[in-house]
Amino acid sequence: MLFNDYNDQMMNNLFKKESFNNIYDKNKNGNVLLTGTTTLSIRCKDGVVFGTDRRATAGYYVASKHAKKTHKINQSAAMTIAGVVADAQALIDILRIECNLYNLKHEHPISVLATARLLSNILFERRWFPYYTQLLIGGYDNTGARVFSMDPVGSLIEEKTISATGSGTTYAIAVLEDGYHEGITIKEAIPMAIHAVRTSIERDIGSGNGIDITVIDKNGYNELSNPEIEKELEKIGKKIKSFT
Repeated sequence: MLFNDYNDQMMNNLFKKESFNNIYDKNKNGNVLLTGTTTLSIRCKDGVVFGTDRRATAGYYVASKHAKKTHKINQSAAMTIAGVVADAQALIDILRIECNLYNLKHEHPISVLATARLLSNILFERRWFPYYTQLLIGGYDNTGARVFSMDPVGSLIEEKTISATGSGTTYAIAVLEDGYHEGITIKEAIPMAIHAVRTSIERDIGSGNGIDITVIDKNGYNELSNPEIEKELEKIGKKIKSFT
């Protein structure tokens, strides 16, 4: 089955109540905690920008308005999650431990590519009973900025420009494709990422309740503060009003 076809089928099945009972027999109400969601990445010449919303859902119920969907793996890499929260959290813990062990054994940090391949191997090993997640993993090391996308069985695709996962992908990717250009910088990409997530929140019921932006560059991992994001949202709002 093709990568995109598998992802579409998997995510569609997750939102059907009856499919939860096939995955978790004990869950009679089908209330598996999902992230919804909108997650995206922009590969820049000087680093990587990740953007996500904050909503987690259980069926049609908003289970959390403060869900964290970008997770630090180490100082040079991070991962965004979409799908079943428990599966994603388990993968994050496993990956952090393996990367720390590599660092202790080899006395230098693991590369972004090696981190992505490690995660791909973990997913492939469980292909007959997969982790129900869509993942973006990326960061910045001595080879520059790298971003990879993965499906539940470990298919590994390097994203050279932009990427998005989750139920809000259609809306986010339209904004990203319109604004992206070769040689884009982090400074240019941050407002574009905020605009893309904001657009998804307005149209996708699985996305909402705020925006998180993470930047990884030569200085390491950094999360933008709420005031910084709100300042950019004000600028975007003014631009939109000027066209209406």
